[in-house]
Amino acid sequence: MTKVYLSTGSNLGDRQSKLQVAINKLNDYAGISVLRVSPVYETEPWGYLNQPRFLNQVVEIETEIAPVELVSVMKHLEKEMGRTPNFKNGPRVIDMDIVLYGSRIIEQEGITIPHPFFPERAFVLVPLADLIPDFIHPVLGKTIQQLMAEIDCSGVTRYTESGEKE
Repeated sequence: MTKVYLSTGSNLGDRQSKLQVAINKLNDYAGISVLRVSPVYETEPWGYLNQPRFLNQVVEIETEIAPVELVSVMKHLEKEMGRTPNFKNGPRVIDMDIVLYGSRIIEQEGITIPHPFFPERAFVLVPLADLIPDFIHPVLGKTIQQLMAEIDCSGVTRYTESGEKE
């Protein structure tokens, strides 16, 4: 079994509910066990800015499912939750990406792990640091905390159950 870290995000509808539904669907899928989840953070949109703010979270799972198959599972779950094709970085009901698959470095069939852009995305680094702050990026050789210190994280605020920012 491998520990895998998934980034999840939503900026349409009941965002917090969508994150929870995604976690439940992952946990109900044969071969996937959800171990931990980070706190939820509200974040500015990235890439395309003219859209609602996102709620983001990182989910730690344990699985033996191969990376290519895991991507297929996640895309199926996204579609099941109502995600429809959209333009790059556009609004979405749910988005799930593999950030880390253990310490493996994988480049195959259109998949690059570790996710090539997560070191520059505060909406991934901040919740990831809640779970594995001392994990060393297998390519860059820096901890998650060190990577987080290199970028602006000011647009990422913790989101509470009541919907108020901390």
